[in-house]
Parts: sequence; C-alpha cells; structure tokens
Amino acid sequence: MQEIYAITLFLFVLFLLLGSGVWVGLALMGVAWVGMELFTTRPVGDTMITTIWASSSSWTLTALPLFIWMGEILFRTRLSEDMFRGLSPWLARLPGGLVHTNIVGCTVFAAVSGSSAATLTTVGKMSIPELRARDYPERIVIGTLAGAATLGLMIPPSLALIVYGVTVNESITQLFFAGVFPGLCLALMFMGYVAIYSYTSGAWNPKQETGMSFRDKLRNSRFLIPVLCLIFVVIGSMYAGYATATEAAAIGVIGALVLAASQGSLNWNTFTESLMGATRTSAMIALILAGAAFLKLAMGFTGLPRALADGIATMELSRFELLMILMVFYIVLGMFLDGISSVVLTMAVVEPMVREAGIDLIWFGIFVVVVVEMAQITPPIGFNLFVLQGMTEHEMGYITRAAFPMFMIMVLMCFVLIWFPDIAMWLPETIRQAP
Repeated sequence: MQEIYAITLFLFVLFLLLGSGVWVGLALMGVAWVGMELFTTRPVGDTMITTIWASSSSWTLTALPLFIWMGEILFRTRLSEDMFRGLSPWLARLPGGLVHTNIVGCTVFAAVSGSSAATLTTVGKMSIPELRARDYPERIVIGTLAGAATLGLMIPPSLALIVYGVTVNESITQLFFAGVFPGLCLALMFMGYVAIYSYTSGAWNPKQETGMSFRDKLRNSRFLIPVLCLIFVVIGSMYAGYATATEAAAIGVIGALVLAASQGSLNWNTFTESLMGATRTSAMIALILAGAAFLKLAMGFTGLPRALADGIATMELSRFELLMILMVFYIVLGMFLDGISSVVLTMAVVEPMVREAGIDLIWFGIFVVVVVEMAQITPPIGFNLFVLQGMTEHEMGYITRAAFPMFMIMVLMCFVLIWFPDIAMWLPETIRQAP
C-alpha cells in the first residue's frame, strides 16, 4: 500500500512540475526532494549536494560535451554538400534512387555527430531541395529523413548511449560497439522499404539521372574521404584499444576543427557559435543527469525500485513479456518526453527490474535506444517532426503520416533484437575477449 502511495505522489509532483514549465532536470530534483523529505530522515540538502557533485564530476561524462562540440563544428562546415556529391553517383541506380541519400547520409553523419537533431538538419538542408527538384514523392522524402535521422541516437558516438551508460554505470565504449550493427541493420531496413516503395507506389516517377562513368564516380567520391577518415579515427581508436570514449571524443574535436579549417569553414564566428551551441546542449543534459542521479538515490532510500522489481518478479513475467511491457511504456512516454529525458527519468525504477530478469544491461541499452528513437517521430512532442515542419512548412499531421512507416520499421527492429540478440552483443563481446 505504501508503494502505491509513493508512486502516486511521485507522479503527481513530477507532472505538476513538468506541466508548470519547469525544466526537466529541476523537476527531477523536486520529485527527489519531496521523496527524501517524506520517506527518509536523512538531511536532504547535504545529500543533494553530494549526489549532484558526484554525478557532475564523472570523467566518463566528459565525452558528452566533446562529442556534442564535434557535431556542432561539422554542422557548420560544407560537409552536407560534399556528402551529397560523393554519395549520389553510387546510389542513383539503386531501386529507390537518390532517396537513399537521406538514409546513407544520416548514417554517415550520425557516426560523427551523435545528435538526431544535428543529423536531421544537416542532411535535410542537403537532400530536400535536391530531391524535390528531381520530383521524388514528397512523403517518402520527408518520411525517410525523419526516420533515418534518429540513427544519431544509435550509431556511435551516440549521446543517448553516453547518457544511458552514465546512468546505469556501464562501459560507454562497450555500448558504442553494441550500437554499430543494430544501427546499420536499421539503416538497411529503411533502404529496403524505400526499394519496395519505389516498385509499388503509383506516385513514383522521378527524373532519371544522367549516366556517369566509373572514373567520374571515383572522382566524386573524394568528397567523402574527410568524413570517412574522421569516422575511422574516432571509432577505430576505441576499437583498437588506443583510446577511451572520452579520449576518442577529444580526437574527434581536433579532427573536426582540422576538417573545418581545410574546407575554409572555420573562422572566429563559426568557432564561437559551435562552442556556445555545445555548451548549451551539454548544460541541459548535465542538469537532467544531475536531477536523475538525485532521484535515483531518493528512490533507493524509499525502497520503491526494489519493491516494484519484486512485484514484477512475483508476477512471473517472461523475459519477452517484460520487454513488451517496457516497449509500450517507453513508446507512450516518448510521446511527451525526448529520448534522453525518458532514459534518465525511468532508469532508477527500470534498472532493478531488468537486472532481476537477467537481461544484459548492454543489450538493454540498445533496445531502449531503438524504442526512444521512436519518441523523435511520435506526436505531440516528436522533436524531429518539429524540425521537419520548420524546414518543409508542411502540417504536423502530414509529416506524422509520412514518418509512420519508419516508426513501424523501428518496432520491427525491436523484435529483431529480441530474436537475434547477437546483433548487438557480438561486437562488444569480441572486443571484451580480445587480448
């Protein structure tokens, strides 16, 4: 009975604070404060200060602002134009044509950005005008862009995986490697849908691309070399064991600065804009993480997570049933919160349940990220939908309908992960066993 009272109180305070417009991080601290005051005798102020300092001074967390800064620098370069020039000759002849540049472009940029919003904005500025000029169906252009941009949350360096790893105290590097194959698999599923759509849709009648010789294709491919080298250095340094996630992030920032300078895009204005953009985003996420750490401690003192985990254990749910409940839970939560907020808001309660069920936390991190990717394209708070609305000036309902097939593909990806867990676990386990 006490657990039901505590849950009701926590939810009431949380929704009251969020509904009044309080920042998510401060709302989490407010809920934790109420819980500590009502259910424990510990001094709340001292506990809060100690917890926030411990969560904010984590060396692992240093990777977060560095990867954000790397993405901000590249966002202000000519990377998007160069990617289109390098990719389009190779993709034009595939079933679905240049729509694949949305997916492949997002996949490539996700590997150097980590941010869904930055990926969407950068690739969208590149591809939407080009695809419209070639008469590709507007719905498939917008839908694939909305879905593929969420790969920024999955493919390393993923901000969502960094936040998840810090929250549950798991290796960021292991999570990065676990996200590689699922991210590529999801991209291939998007491309498969585009190919099928191109054969079955009556609205498919784009302008045909002029032929290009193999030598010209190779010549245009040189525009991809800088970003591919940066991906190789950042991811390869972690794979080879030469750098931790934080050190690889520092290498990525240096590489992004060199790339921007070589393109002539680096000046004092773009440097300060990228630095301030990274500072604002990092401060927002750090405040959410600090609030989540305090809430997690408060939850532990109240005994609520343990009680809920024990309650679910007594229900004797199978692993599959538990995952289905959590998937629906995160989909509903994602309609109102962004992905990172959803993760840190719930892990204090969800983590004990997952451990009790014997689910590997590295694998579960990938599963959760796939589910919270859906939050980016589900109304009413889907962030990617708002970005696309600003870029295309379409109504929200039109963009939502265009993105719905991508949503269903992500649901299918969740089942693929459950049926074939080695997609996520093979690479990190291989790295772990390496001498």
